[in-house]
Amino acid sequence: MNDLTTHPTGEPPKGGELVAAQGPVAVDTFAGRVHVHWNPDAALTPLGQLPFFIDYLKTADLFDPWVEACPMTWTSPNAPNKRDVLGTVMLSILSGHQRYAHINALRSDGVNPELLGMEKIVSEDSVRRAFLKVDEAPAVHWLQNHLLQVTAPLWQIPWVLDIDVTVKTIYGAQEGAMVGYNPHKPGRPSHTYHTYLFSPLRLVLEVEVQDGKKGASKHSAPGLWALLERIPRQCWPALIRGDKDWGTERNMQQAEQRGMAYLFKQRLTKNTQRTIERLLTEASWSNAGSGWQGTETRLRLQGWSRDRRIVVLRRRLQRELMSEQRDRADPQQLRLSFTEVQENFALYEYAVLVTSLEEEIPAIAQLYRDRADAENPFDELKNHWGWGGFTTQDLKRCRLMARTTALIYNWWSLFVRLADPKKH
Repeated sequence: MNDLTTHPTGEPPKGGELVAAQGPVAVDTFAGRVHVHWNPDAALTPLGQLPFFIDYLKTADLFDPWVEACPMTWTSPNAPNKRDVLGTVMLSILSGHQRYAHINALRSDGVNPELLGMEKIVSEDSVRRAFLKVDEAPAVHWLQNHLLQVTAPLWQIPWVLDIDVTVKTIYGAQEGAMVGYNPHKPGRPSHTYHTYLFSPLRLVLEVEVQDGKKGASKHSAPGLWALLERIPRQCWPALIRGDKDWGTERNMQQAEQRGMAYLFKQRLTKNTQRTIERLLTEASWSNAGSGWQGTETRLRLQGWSRDRRIVVLRRRLQRELMSEQRDRADPQQLRLSFTEVQENFALYEYAVLVTSLEEEIPAIAQLYRDRADAENPFDELKNHWGWGGFTTQDLKRCRLMARTTALIYNWWSLFVRLADPKKH
């Protein structure tokens, strides 16, 4: 008789899974070596993993240089020290805080501040005043240098620089709070966060906070070229990638003059639409992956200094045209009574890419599809980190906190990638 079990145990564990350590784990902190014990019967704490993160910051020599290079200075003997201020800010961001007032919730933490080498958790007012008194230019330079140091060891391999802008809604009377493009809260004042990302690791190279009306690429471009100037030429990205707002003559010409490869989405202008109509009958369409078909041609729009390669992609819509044509108030009635839709009628959506790359169409299409991953850091940084808050009346502190949050986000992202390299 076969030895069968009623409820099989499932698949055996694969190699590489994370397993709980047996016994105490030694951790090197700024307060010396400590041993972490796991208690399966105790309540969970959201900050229980921080001793390991602090060990990472010390071993990688990230936290001490950041504190030492900080340009904050005080003259009062009662003022807090830089380590306490910056340590408080970091613990607040890691705790998911989005308001300076939330810092007070850290006062009960008697473990992690000591492990960071801090004397105490400072008050929210001390943090506000510290960032208010610091000169903006040296503070920006300080944070920019440390943002680049995170990714510097990776510059030797081919990488992609993604450019994008996200909107942060403002509800008070803050500097730079202006009504511009705001898809989530139309008509509300906002700030724009011009962000430059190291793809596909989702690391922030730089972020610039500007007023709500400055969301166009012409306001991002100066920051992009300034960022590249701070990176050695031999370490430049293999490609810069942006949405349809970047497919302008000025942006492409600037990239071409610098010998920088680019891949931008193109607006569907009238001349672009005429090109698509011509390709419908003249071009042969090939498989571009993920349900898309593609073809290519050369195009010179009005205002362009030269003709450029464009890749036209199309994908058949899943929704039937008939359902689009019916009146919502009366589903039995067509909007246009004389419209006749054949059963084999295909409805497509189109996307046009302009690029200096020479790769084949499937590779170009996949490269642009990969750009969608740039939206994930925005979701994390705005909803789970500090980009959705820490708002002050002056724009300077908003800019400094945006870069500080991005830096700590980078540190944490690399830390968890070391634990599980295949998952963000």
